[in-house]
Amino acid sequence: QVQLVESGGGLVQTGGSLRLSCVASGSIYGINTMGWYRQAPGKQRELVADITSGGSTNYADSVKGRFTISRDNAKNTVYLQMNSLKPEDTAVYYCNADIYGGMGYVDFWGQGTQVTVSS
Repeated sequence: QVQLVESGGGLVQTGGSLRLSCVASGSIYGINTMGWYRQAPGKQRELVADITSGGSTNYADSVKGRFTISRDNAKNTVYLQMNSLKPEDTAVYYCNADIYGGMGYVDFWGQGTQVTVSS
C-alpha cells in the first residue's frame, strides 16, 4: 500500500517562510511527476507546483519567484520551500504523486497539511 505523508505546515506571519515535505512509502517501483496542490475554503483545489522525475518544474503564476519545489528521488520525497508568504497563500496543501506500484501508474494524494498566513 502506497502512502504519501506531508509535514511542515503551520502558522506564520506575512513575509515568513515554511518548508513542506512529503514522503512516499510502500510498494513503489518508480515515481513520475510529484507536486503540491492547495485548497482554500470555498475554492477549488489548484496546482501550486510540480516537478518531473528529471527535475523539470512548473509553477502557478501566483507563487513564481516565492516558492521552490524540489525532490530527492533516492528518498521518494518532494519539498516545497515557501518564502514571502502572503495571507492569500492560506490553504490546505496536498502532496500528489504519480506512482508505479507494479500495476501501472496511479495518482496518489496525501492527507493535507494546513498553512495559515496571518496578516
